[in-house]
Amino acid sequence: MVLAFCTLYFITELHFSKTVAGYVMSCFGLGSILGSLLGGYLADRFNQKIIMTSSLVLSGFTLLSILYTKNPWSIGMIIFCYALLSDAFRPSSSAQISANSTDINRTRSITLMRLAINLGLAIGPAVGGYVAYEFGYKNLFIIDAFTSFGAAIYLWLAFEPNKQKKNTENSDLSSVKSISAYRDSHFLIFILLVACYGICFFQLINLVPNYFKEVYHYNEKLIGYLFALNCLIVVVAEMPMVAWLDHKKIPFTLIALGCFCISVALSILYFNQGNIIWSSAYVVIFTLSEILAMPYMMNITLQRAPKDRQGQYSALYSVSYGIALALAPSVGLGLADRIGFQWALMFFVLLSITLAFVFFHYRYILKVK
Repeated sequence: MVLAFCTLYFITELHFSKTVAGYVMSCFGLGSILGSLLGGYLADRFNQKIIMTSSLVLSGFTLLSILYTKNPWSIGMIIFCYALLSDAFRPSSSAQISANSTDINRTRSITLMRLAINLGLAIGPAVGGYVAYEFGYKNLFIIDAFTSFGAAIYLWLAFEPNKQKKNTENSDLSSVKSISAYRDSHFLIFILLVACYGICFFQLINLVPNYFKEVYHYNEKLIGYLFALNCLIVVVAEMPMVAWLDHKKIPFTLIALGCFCISVALSILYFNQGNIIWSSAYVVIFTLSEILAMPYMMNITLQRAPKDRQGQYSALYSVSYGIALALAPSVGLGLADRIGFQWALMFFVLLSITLAFVFFHYRYILKVK
């Protein structure tokens, strides 16, 4: 609910420039990187249920503190702390997916988790856009914080973590057993590529909302509905698509197609003149990128990881998105500020095409089943 409207809040309500708003949102990415590393360290050593519950409670309180300042430096620090605390959740949750899955059904388990996330995201932006338009942006932070508190209570009462399975079948990728994730050079390059994909993908919450607002003159409610459409498509389509594609065993080809879909979607925005039908088509194709790429990126990570390094590998995967969240606002909004929205869109079209080519050929280096 909050991330989709942060840059709009900073620019329209607090009157930050696009560049300053980009820098403030980059603090989220920096916090996400450190939070993921911290979460990975904790996930391999301590009770994962306590880690996840603490993350939800502390991040909720941190989010509320943003209501008491309008200074960009202070807000940047709050955003940094919020991301650090909230993203410490991810490695533990990823490790629990691995503990409750096998090599056969892991991708579908990941997809089920993503379905739950996107079901929330389908509701969040739609409600958030309505709340921001009718009652003001500040109420977004209050509602989002209390959903975190509610999730923490439910998690504590309903969830019992499983131990890592010791006697499970080995993957063909288990040759990296006992090797630290930070010394797995082929995997580190993969993480860098995922980060570049994330920089393109996160223009969904940085460049595109402001493009809709300033170029197409859409209001917050309509922008929220378009976000909701993205998430609803994931909820409805991702599980059956992954179930159909999973047996084909072509993860890097699917990731490459996902990258190419971003270029097609942003090209639609480039040539569109504000027509809502074409804007909806952009959402559909952009969502297809997410469905094709993200489950397989995460599955490759969990397949690659030895059983005693799940936290490390999951943390590095989260770090890739933290890097993307740190750079995406500054790159996207910075380019828009300096060379205009149209040229910024073309930059990401070209970057996503390049990534499609590189991912397709990287399958020969990082071999997966």
